[in-house]
Amino acid sequence: MKTKRYLLILFCTVANGILPTITFAQSIAAGASHTLAVCDYQVQVWGFNLYGQFGNGTNTDSYLPISAPLLTNVISLDGGSNFSLFLKNDGTVWASGSNIFGQLGDGTNTDSNIPAQVSSLTNAIAIAAGWEHSIALKNDSTVWTWGNNGYGQLGNGSNTDSNVPVQVVGLSGIRAIGKGRHHSLAVKSDGTVWAWGWNGNGQLGDGTLIDSNVPLQVTGLTNVKAVAGGDGHSYALKNDGTIWASGLNAHGQLGDGTNNWSTTFVQVINLSGINAIASGRLHGMALKNDSTVWTWGINSYGQLGNGNTNNSNTPLQVPITDVIKITVGGEHSIALKNSGTLWSWGLNGNGQLGNGTGANNYTTPIQTTGISCLSTATPEKVNAIVETTIYPNPFSEETTITATTYFTNATLILYNVVGEKVKTIAAITGNTIVLKKGNLPNGIYVIQLLENSKIITTKKLIISN
Repeated sequence: MKTKRYLLILFCTVANGILPTITFAQSIAAGASHTLAVCDYQVQVWGFNLYGQFGNGTNTDSYLPISAPLLTNVISLDGGSNFSLFLKNDGTVWASGSNIFGQLGDGTNTDSNIPAQVSSLTNAIAIAAGWEHSIALKNDSTVWTWGNNGYGQLGNGSNTDSNVPVQVVGLSGIRAIGKGRHHSLAVKSDGTVWAWGWNGNGQLGDGTLIDSNVPLQVTGLTNVKAVAGGDGHSYALKNDGTIWASGLNAHGQLGDGTNNWSTTFVQVINLSGINAIASGRLHGMALKNDSTVWTWGINSYGQLGNGNTNNSNTPLQVPITDVIKITVGGEHSIALKNSGTLWSWGLNGNGQLGNGTGANNYTTPIQTTGISCLSTATPEKVNAIVETTIYPNPFSEETTITATTYFTNATLILYNVVGEKVKTIAAITGNTIVLKKGNLPNGIYVIQLLENSKIITTKKLIISN
């Protein structure tokens, strides 16, 4: 997503326009046993915090979402095994938590429960947190890495750890990044995929089991727009909405109907129309264009969300609808609904599901308590030049927007709760606009009115039955 900068969520990539004047475009992410969200640039965290991965100055777990007030202006985040990365709107990257391998990138190997700025890194537009290494994509399409390099996952031609960012060699024109436990992934603007690091299960997709400390082009894979990785496997989402996978498959995490490992990418079966992917340690997750969620792989803790704990080597539908974003932790899964509410399932031993308990794994989605990723501070209108009324609001079928002035060439743009543009009405004249629900799902929206390309009013809108 892009507005002079990019917003990319690790484990899944969704390319859409971000609302430029509304400050509650949301991001969700997860580490091995903790979960993170951005609501109106403010970070909320819950789950495991022994190493200070919350970045709130404590090392205390939380079974409910709590704020991390030391972090401001955050637009994207991600979690590793026991650390977190935070991308700010000025292009700087900050980190907190475990730092034994230098994964915080601050030039030390000292753990920190307060956010530390990643050294000498500017103009970042995307971040990814591996198990113990970190990745950043800059606005010049170069990739930078730091942390554990035992398998060559930093991609700089060595196997030496680094506590400051180093440039991945031989990569340019990168538009998306992803990570696995000990390997890294990147997508070029030409749709090819490049991988480096640990390859013990064929997760680099180059037809071998040989680790690489420099990027290798994935064999036979083109037209890719997003990548994600787990503990020994990789996923690639193509422009045609299909998913491809390589690597370890003992639990069915390749989703190809078998449990056979593969050193080249094979297609995840029975899935089409996919617009986002995510990967846990040993399971996969996909979001379809119809806002349904599908999962496959290991299910020991209910992370597939289908009501049992049986593994599946084919995708299964999760009983949840109206989803607009997904992410995955180690053994738990998270979905953001169009209503702004957050839902989770799977392992909850450290409170990572955010329902107030630190026990009882859940095999179907439960709502995270006390968080709605719509800012409670969102004003009814922002930078209003022309007064408008919306009635009815909420509405179920149609509503009328009435202005105090007459339009000669106005445009209405409708954004969903995470800032994605979902509808545009152009060449508006007069002072009333009738907006029909059509096939829009129920939820919270923002309308923006422009006259001759100048924003004249912004308001919140709710569609409900």
